[in-house]
Formats: sequence, structure tokens, C-alpha cells
Amino acid sequence: MAKEKILVTGGAGYIGSVLVPTLLVKGYKVTVLDSLAFNQSSLLECCSNPDFDIVNDDVRNESIVKTLLKDTDIIIPLAAIVGAPLSKKNAYNTVSINRDAIISINKMRSKDQRIIYPTTNSGYGIGQDGIYCTENTPLNPISLYGTTKVEAERALLNSENAITLRLATVFGFSPRMRLDLLVNDFTYKAYTEKYIVLFEANFKRNFIHIRDVASAFCFAMEHFEVMKNQPYNVGLSSANLSKMELCLKIKEQIPDFFITTSEINKDPDQRNYIVSNEKIEKLGYMPTHTVEAGIRELIKGFRIIKNNKFSNV
Repeated sequence: MAKEKILVTGGAGYIGSVLVPTLLVKGYKVTVLDSLAFNQSSLLECCSNPDFDIVNDDVRNESIVKTLLKDTDIIIPLAAIVGAPLSKKNAYNTVSINRDAIISINKMRSKDQRIIYPTTNSGYGIGQDGIYCTENTPLNPISLYGTTKVEAERALLNSENAITLRLATVFGFSPRMRLDLLVNDFTYKAYTEKYIVLFEANFKRNFIHIRDVASAFCFAMEHFEVMKNQPYNVGLSSANLSKMELCLKIKEQIPDFFITTSEINKDPDQRNYIVSNEKIEKLGYMPTHTVEAGIRELIKGFRIIKNNKFSNV
């Protein structure tokens, strides 16, 4: 049986650098399209694998994308300007990569080519106190990042053979690390600075380990016919946590971590919601990495990482 061929745009990024090796181990042929904008070398270990290839180019280069699509069964478009601060700073690139490039790929792919798209549960914006956001909850993004991802998701779900994964805030180590994600950031501050000042400490969101994200993509490919043409929340159901609750979990492992709050300033990121992941869990997908285990992993990794050059901002 011929190996299925997967095109991963942005495959050398934070998620892709964990997902691509996972796909290769599972026996897929993988081609990555990535601009390598951060000069990352996170996929070097894959180069010895004959089922791996990489193209150093921009996802907005339609001629390159069109050529790569000719020999592709499954498309995983990870390429994006990620996070509210960076998206706001780079508005043109955010719109052209996060939304327009996805719409372009969707138009160029054949009706038989499958696409699995990671959007974000930040599209829920500001939820209602005590009420879980489900896939039927109206989307109300409050950042340019969230808006472009929601618009791209809408275009895909209005076509055929698409699954969208509304990812919770990701945490954990990747060969292309990011320290500007909440669990990673707070644990890094606890480890290096030993204190944090929280704004809107009661604001909640959902979390998911990066290796559980990789397994969610694999699960979607393996259950594509059942899942197709629908969105799915992908998060850790035990981890609908406020910023204070998260910090207290970190303090359990770093006891001299000092936590204080401020009522003067506001967090630029005003997201505040809790999420239900029941829809995908009912199909059999379950995350296996807890927040506590992720914090332990991060603490070990921070004995290696000595500076904050791994942030996107």
C-alpha cells in the first residue's frame, strides 16, 4: 500500500517541529513548506529520512504551493503569524498568511484532497461565567489573530473534506521552542525570576500539551470520514484554568515562586472563557499529558535554555 503524502506548511514552527517527526514515525511521506523566518533548524533530525522533504519558500507563493499540491493527499496548513501581540504588530502579514493563504490553498486543492486546519479556541473571545464554550457557541474573536483564523476556518468548513481543530493554548517543549505561550511563559518566569505580577488573575482559558496536539492531528487523519466538515475543540478538559490557578500549580513545583496581583493595569490579551472538549472525546480522542507533567518537563528544559530568545515577540 502506497504511503499517504502530507504537505505541512509552516512545518518547522513550534507545532510542526513536533508533528512532522511524529508523522514520519507513523509511516507518512511528509513535505514541509516553510519560510524559516526565525532561522530555525528544528527539522534537521528528519533530513536522513527518505520520506521527508522540505521546501524553503513562502506559503503565499501560489506557484510553489500549486506545484506541491499536485503530489499531496493531506494538507496541514500550520503556517501563520501566531499570537495576538505579533499579529497586531504585523497586520498585513497576519491577514495575508493566516487568512488569504488558507483561502488560496482551499481554492487550489482538489475535492479529494483532505485538509486538517488548526484554528484556535481564542475565537470564543470572552465567554460567559461558568458556561462552557462548545463548537456551537458563537465565535467572537477579539484580536486580529483570532479574526483571521476564524475567517479561514469558515472558508474551509464551507467547502468539502475539511476538519478544523480549535486548539487550546499549547504548552510543552518543541525543537522550535516558544516561551510566549502562557504555561511556558509563567513557568519560565517562575524558574528564572521567582516572581510574577498578574493582571486579571481570574481570567480563564483552556490548555493542551504540544504532543497531544500532534496526536490530535493523527487522530483526525485516522478518523477523517467520521469527523470531516466539522470543527472540534482540542484541549485538556482538566485544564480550564485561571492565571492564578495556573500559577499555584507552578508554585507546587517551584515553592519559592512569589505571586502577586495588580488592579492597575490590564492584560493586552482579554480572552476569558472555559471550553468543552466533549465532542472529540466522545470519538475516542483523549489527551495524555497533564499540566502538572508539562510544568515538570518545562523545569527540566529550562536547565538547558538560558535566555528568552525563543519568544515570537
